[in-house]
Amino acid sequence: MSEGPFLYRAVQMSRVYQQIVEQIEESVSNGTLKPGDQLPSERELAQQFGVSRTAVREAVKALHERGRLETFAGRGTFITDAASHGIRESLDRMTKVGGTRHLAVLLTMLEPEIAALAATRSGDQHIATMRETLNVMDQSFDDAEACIDADLDFHLTLAEAVGNPVILALIDSIVDALREKRMRVFEVRGGVERARLHHSKILDAIEARDPAAAREAMRAHLRQVREEGAGIEIPPELV
Repeated sequence: MSEGPFLYRAVQMSRVYQQIVEQIEESVSNGTLKPGDQLPSERELAQQFGVSRTAVREAVKALHERGRLETFAGRGTFITDAASHGIRESLDRMTKVGGTRHLAVLLTMLEPEIAALAATRSGDQHIATMRETLNVMDQSFDDAEACIDADLDFHLTLAEAVGNPVILALIDSIVDALREKRMRVFEVRGGVERARLHHSKILDAIEARDPAAAREAMRAHLRQVREEGAGIEIPPELV
């Protein structure tokens, strides 16, 4: 999240919401707002722009439609990566036609190598973030949504550590499309606890800077997902 106040100009009354859209897009273009930054609340934005909350709501709606924003229940509204949004839209269309099996296959091919690269490229902040996701999982075994969010954050941090924005955008899009499938792990007795153990082993390998161990730990995690039938179809030859 960007630090400091959001400084915007008071807007004129004509085309109010369009002017709000333009100012926020300008903030994204000049780097004041970056992908992943959270927008202030509607009330705060209305005060900063000097407009009604209705105008802010219309602007947020327009920015959603342009792929500039994404809202997560209980978390807030965030600036999106334009590349990730485009990939997600394409994957959403593909998923409606062919289901999620193809996405699961692609994820299974990519993640072991991402884990291996992360073992040599992760910075201290990446490792700290992954450790925090494990702590959240430990505290959320009875909260499916919070636990799955932490699970997905772990995988996204791995992709971020690689330092390739295309890989990050692709993994972000795939894990979002597979979110509902991942929720099914809660239907398997002990599945969440086993998934948490596999995540811990992946992180141990990354902290040890051992690419081969990280790759195999990820493959073991994917085997667990497949063997427990958590709703994600993975061909056995890939794991």
